[in-house]
Amino acid sequence: MKVCIKKSVCFAWVLIVSLGLPWRGEAQPGAEMYGPDIYWNATPNDVNHLLKSMRENIGADFRMDIRTLEDISPDPEENPVLYRTGHYRFAFTPAERQLLREYMLNGGMMIFNTGLGSLPFYRSVTNELAKIFPEQPLHRLTADHPVFHSYYDVSQVQYAPAVYRAGYRGNQPWIEGVEMNCRVVAIVSRWCLAVGWEGEVDDAHQAYLPDSAFQLGVNLLTYATSMRAWVQNTAQAMQFVDEDHGGRDAFSMGQVMYDGIWKTRHAGISVLLQAFNQKTGVPVQFSLRQLRLTDAGLPNVPVLYMTGHEHFQLRNDELRALRRYLESGGLLIGEACCGRRGFDQSFRQMVQLLFPENALESIDENHALFQEPNDVRWMGVTPALMEELGQASIPPRLETLRLEGNIAILYSPFGLAGGWELSPSPYARAYNPASALPLGVNILMHAITH
Repeated sequence: MKVCIKKSVCFAWVLIVSLGLPWRGEAQPGAEMYGPDIYWNATPNDVNHLLKSMRENIGADFRMDIRTLEDISPDPEENPVLYRTGHYRFAFTPAERQLLREYMLNGGMMIFNTGLGSLPFYRSVTNELAKIFPEQPLHRLTADHPVFHSYYDVSQVQYAPAVYRAGYRGNQPWIEGVEMNCRVVAIVSRWCLAVGWEGEVDDAHQAYLPDSAFQLGVNLLTYATSMRAWVQNTAQAMQFVDEDHGGRDAFSMGQVMYDGIWKTRHAGISVLLQAFNQKTGVPVQFSLRQLRLTDAGLPNVPVLYMTGHEHFQLRNDELRALRRYLESGGLLIGEACCGRRGFDQSFRQMVQLLFPENALESIDENHALFQEPNDVRWMGVTPALMEELGQASIPPRLETLRLEGNIAILYSPFGLAGGWELSPSPYARAYNPASALPLGVNILMHAITH
């Protein structure tokens, strides 16, 4: 059974699982309080009330079940969303971490709620997620993230007074996440959602007030459902093997590593290189070098690729190294993955710091880059971008920075890599695959011929 609601999001039956887990740590003073976390279900009607409100207010029909971790399947079809709340410290075993990693990478999502804003529980969650996903840090989701706009537009929220007494200043939601391949796989709410879902919030609770808690809860389940359907329809297990090119030099690229979420789509560049090879016959090297701008091998990389979702800031030594690289003839291809505005703002600020005397400029739609080897003077866009712009196709929007007449930076404010992987996120402000791949091929052709 499916229920279609606002913004054409279809909700299937979704299983919410509350996990009662003991804390496995060394003995502490008052350890009897840290044994089995009897407060894992301190708000027993939180999820039930949320789901009931969703049925009554938006016509979405979910159900929940309660299981222990050993009863959880790594197959998200068996338990699409996991919900864990608590007040005290806890720790997973290595086997449990592996199970949860497999589950989330397969398309599941896990929501952690801090009971009454519990700092010990919050710290345990952050520690555990760092062990489960050491390659991708937990970070606070910025205002333009789809989680805050998947059903309701939640740019501001209301908190109980205790949140401000705890030292927080602001009225934006504090939600953190781990993102893999443009999808949030784990959500952490710094302030309590559960009492808001139950509808009983007093001044002493470090919690969202009921209306804000409800809207965030709806958004989280909307996002989880949409992204699970997307994962089921994507092929992210593609593998690319470098061949012997008979002594011929192969075209290669490097990806910029920086402090922040620098790696979003894992296979996009490889798919693009394959399409470029098929179109032009130019031998390519699929093994993408990932390097810091301060790496001694930077001058040997002919083309750099830089992407991300969120705000970032390069260190001064990285800025100096990138400027030297570009002034020496290197090319930087930048892309705001999924068209995210946080990365876009930071990229523009980076360019201004690099070359305050220059500026990014739009490429004229009749430029040769849009004609060779593919004619891409009109680009199809994703549904999310079409809704924003009011049209299904647009002239390509690329910007450049030139040094001594040569293009040193090529930048796309709309997403490309999702299209290169043939699977843009349902929330992506991006070009669709039929347009993104031909444009990417043209960009690489320009890179090797100029």
